[in-house]
Amino acid sequence: SLARVGLATEVRTGDNCSLLVFIKVGSDKRFAHEVYRSRVKDWLHGVRAAEPAKETQDTVSGQNLTEAERFRIIHDLITSPIDEGGAGITPKEGRWKNVESIFPLHDHTFNKGWIKKWSTMTFLKVEDLDEIRNRFGEKIAYYFAFTQNYFAFLIFPAAFGFASWVILGSFSPIYALVNGLWCISLVEYWKRQELDLSVRWGVKGVAGIQKKRRDFKHEKEIRDPVTGETLQIFPATKRLSRQLLQAPFALLAALALGTLIATCFGIEIFLSEVYNGPGKTLLVFLPTGLLTTLVPTLTTMLTTVATRLNDYENWETTESYESALTQKIFVLNFITSYLPIFLTAFVYVPFGSIVVPYLDVFNLTARPFAQTEKQLQTPDVGAFVINPSRLKKQVIYFTVTAQIVNFALETILPYVKRRGFSKYQEMKSEKAAKMGGAGASVSIDDVPEEAEFLKRVRNEAELDVYDVATDLREMVVQFGYLSLFSVVWPLTPVSFIINNWIELRSDAVKICLEMQRPTPQRADSIGPWLDSLEFLAWLGSITTAALAYLFSNDGLGPDGTPATIQGWALLLTIFFSEHVFLLVRWGVRLALSKIDSPGMEKERGERFMVRKRYLQDTLGRDVLDVPSDYMEEKITRASLEEDARQSSLRTTGPKEHFWSRQRTWEESAKVGANLIEKMAPKEGKKQQ
Repeated sequence: SLARVGLATEVRTGDNCSLLVFIKVGSDKRFAHEVYRSRVKDWLHGVRAAEPAKETQDTVSGQNLTEAERFRIIHDLITSPIDEGGAGITPKEGRWKNVESIFPLHDHTFNKGWIKKWSTMTFLKVEDLDEIRNRFGEKIAYYFAFTQNYFAFLIFPAAFGFASWVILGSFSPIYALVNGLWCISLVEYWKRQELDLSVRWGVKGVAGIQKKRRDFKHEKEIRDPVTGETLQIFPATKRLSRQLLQAPFALLAALALGTLIATCFGIEIFLSEVYNGPGKTLLVFLPTGLLTTLVPTLTTMLTTVATRLNDYENWETTESYESALTQKIFVLNFITSYLPIFLTAFVYVPFGSIVVPYLDVFNLTARPFAQTEKQLQTPDVGAFVINPSRLKKQVIYFTVTAQIVNFALETILPYVKRRGFSKYQEMKSEKAAKMGGAGASVSIDDVPEEAEFLKRVRNEAELDVYDVATDLREMVVQFGYLSLFSVVWPLTPVSFIINNWIELRSDAVKICLEMQRPTPQRADSIGPWLDSLEFLAWLGSITTAALAYLFSNDGLGPDGTPATIQGWALLLTIFFSEHVFLLVRWGVRLALSKIDSPGMEKERGERFMVRKRYLQDTLGRDVLDVPSDYMEEKITRASLEEDARQSSLRTTGPKEHFWSRQRTWEESAKVGANLIEKMAPKEGKKQQ
């Protein structure tokens, strides 16, 4: 299959009774043809402005072939269906179920230089993003571009947040207003940046070139009346009816995760603020243990349900399938990430004195440790006093402590696991060799000159596959904390700017050392995550206004009783804040649309060159040149006699007589001047 599409192969032994199949371009001519086909396809779909050269080799040599484009085309040759010119190899599916993965090898020289260079830089330049794009493809480059843009934007809210923390304190309406304006500016400016980068990287509109999913099941085939092609159709109405199942799924996820989180929340309040017996210092960690254990398990189960629901919707293309799945996963992330703070801010703080007395149902968690019933007794309704600092401590946990824990789980733990597994494999091989040689290392048969290279490849084969969506989701969830709850603790952006500087470098290290080299993928945006950012910015305008109102009494809040909350004032505050958000967003969009950008200039230049080239090819090379002044014909007696002779030889009418009275533009000008002089009033003539 590989040889048929012009790819050469070499086979070596791998670890754990596996084979390593090395693939390279076997036919340069065939590969050049595939590059030409790819660029022609881009041109036909409007991704490229200029038509590729007629000769295949001219197309390949006329524009530099990046490493990412080369790997992407080779990967497409391997995985594309046979009827589309590929080898049709699909890892872990069908007859290729024993194919574990397909991945390019790391360039360790580049990786070392990349990590060393970034460790000494504060801000990334657009050339650094170009380098990522050329090596790993546009999809990963967009993630680093967004994170860098987000990091740079955080400088202002970090400085303003620190000043607000010192001068204004928490729940400041001024900070809430500025933070809302900043969120709008970030999202709208990033939209412009996406456009500029798509033009710079030549991928604008590439989302329109979509690959059909192998698992897509059509119900009927029709013939396209325009192209005559046979199209496989799945009725849109039927897919819509299946999509309606998203509503009960979202409700199920909210009930399941919400019930679990709310239960642990109630247990935590009971143990920390009601129970007053032995073992309290240890029992307060029980809810955390339950959340740490049960939430990931339940989230995994719901993710499986979401994936099956996405499969049932039968999306036609890979891009639409991934977009729909991302939206479902975002619902789960939203609940698990923000619900605990929502419960504290809008349940515990306003209604704590009413709700907490009914938490005696959770005394079972502490009954084995209690010495008297009094230690388990809940206060009467209205007698409970809430902890006013609880909300702030919770926000600090999610914006500082949780970020540190996530960094350790994402970067340090995989490294420790990989080193531990490698050490275990070495000990296992040594033990087996001592017992009879059955477990001798596969590298014993390697050719000496290949040994080091094959060792590196075997190590890379054991690494995990990098998923850029995971890192994007992390950044979007972080933005949500800033948009929704930073008014509680204005130092939130300070924490995030430090975290994101480290995050950019740790992600580069993770890609280079902890993951298989990603297969380059093209994109012209960050996809559905942009919609999530817009949603969080809008929701932030509501929650921030509500929090600023609830805690407007010097940050003390309702003190556990809703008596001080005036519903009409709260609703009016939210209504006003949301409409200010919509108005400001419209103004920012309008202002940005009036500002030119390098991407827009480049796009206009490319379009102009296309039009110019077309006119030159069809009408001549000098079609756009300004014509020089033509030589005027002098009127002489001989020319007048010749005109009279020519007019006598043909029939002339009023039309010919009309156009023959004035021979040149100079004569027309003189006649016009005489007419003006005759029509001018006498006073005007005297003045002249």
